[in-house]
Amino acid sequence: MIKCVIWDLDNTLFDGIYLESPDQRPCADRDAVGVLREFAARGILNAVASRNPPEAADYAAELAGTEFASAQCTWAPKSAAIGLIMTDLGLTRDEVAFVDDDPLERGEVGFMLPGVLVLAPEDLTDAATWPQFSPPAITDEARRRGELYANRKIRQAEADAFGGSPGEFLRYCGTRVEIAEATAADWPRLHELSVRTHQFNSSGVPADAGTFAGDRVIAVRLSDKFGDDGLVGACVIDESEGTWQVPLLMMSCRALGRGVIDALLAWLRRAACQAGARTVVVPCVINDRNVPLRIALTSAGFRADERSEGKAIYRAASGQAELPCWVAER
Repeated sequence: MIKCVIWDLDNTLFDGIYLESPDQRPCADRDAVGVLREFAARGILNAVASRNPPEAADYAAELAGTEFASAQCTWAPKSAAIGLIMTDLGLTRDEVAFVDDDPLERGEVGFMLPGVLVLAPEDLTDAATWPQFSPPAITDEARRRGELYANRKIRQAEADAFGGSPGEFLRYCGTRVEIAEATAADWPRLHELSVRTHQFNSSGVPADAGTFAGDRVIAVRLSDKFGDDGLVGACVIDESEGTWQVPLLMMSCRALGRGVIDALLAWLRRAACQAGARTVVVPCVINDRNVPLRIALTSAGFRADERSEGKAIYRAASGQAELPCWVAER
């Protein structure tokens, strides 16, 4: 899935060149802006990489009637600008598309950043129908994704200026993590998470409704004073006698650094103990993408004691793990 489309401005989103018309700014390219809005409605982020002053991105956002998740207006190579955007948004190359009218710019990005999908403006009409731009479900979280990333920027700015510890900042934000049984109404969002999450996904494959219809499914929701992120994580639990097997554990990278994955792992150990299970087992596929999840498992006391079919088997004893004060159970 493409999670973010990065746009050039001159002769791409703009019908003209920004700096060549100081008295009358260029109009929007109606076709490009129409596709941009369609992508935003599908939950795909939009960003800007342009050789222009920063106010050009503000002007483009005004024309398009949307907010960009990230903007790099610089005279550096486009590949460098795209690299900064990917770092800012926590994206990998295969999650990003780049649109530019200049074939030299497209060639530079394609050479320096193999894996990024590079498009000319005339490709857009067809590209909008491609599977990688067509999410399996358009959930409430997807429709609000641009807003959620705007909240993320504000939150990060306050975190940078905050003088206390990370835990104190989470309390200052009014962080609330809700852990509850999932319902059938959650299945479209759970499927979307399984498709979109890579850094915090233990199975490495998309899950369908059948995955969530059998065993016990736990949904995790996140909110704070900056906004409601909605359903950001989940796990599937097979309550075998004496052992809780967790065949799927996943978390949106938007929850990274906000205490959510640690809270869920602590909850798993405590809930298993209360149910009489002695051990919690999380099989986790081994790949380059989910290293953050495997680090989180280790930090939470899980140990990989064997490998099976390309997966590391993480185990932890159940116990009365302490949950942070911002966790609510239902």
